[in-house]
Amino acid sequence: MDVKIDTKEKFHVITVAGPKISASMTEELTNSFLSFLQNDVKNIVLNLEMIEELGDGVAGSLVKVQQTFYEKNASFVICCLRKAVEKQLEESELLDIMNVTPSESEAWDIVQMEEIERELLG
Repeated sequence: MDVKIDTKEKFHVITVAGPKISASMTEELTNSFLSFLQNDVKNIVLNLEMIEELGDGVAGSLVKVQQTFYEKNASFVICCLRKAVEKQLEESELLDIMNVTPSESEAWDIVQMEEIERELLG
C-alpha cells in the first residue's frame, strides 16, 4: 500500500494513494494507524483526496479506528473526500459519525482544538 506520511508538531498527515482502498488493505491500514498511538505524536489527519472508492468494510474499519483514537485521547480526522467516497459513506450511514472535514487545513484546526481541549480537561 502506498502512503505518504508528513509529520507536523502535533499530528501526522497520512495521504493514501488511490484510486481505491480495498477490503484486503483494511487490516494493514488499521494496524498502521494504530501503531501511531505508541508515538509521542499520536494524532492523525487522513487525507483521502486520491481515493475514488472504498472497498467493503473499509468505512466501518475507519470508524473503529477513529473510536479507538478518541478512547486513547488522540485525534483521527479524515479530510478531502471525493464526491463518490462521500456518497458511499452517506449511503452506508457512516458519514455522520466520522470526523470529516473538506480540507486538510480544517482538519489541522480540529486536531489543534481537540489537543487544547484535552490539555484543559486533563
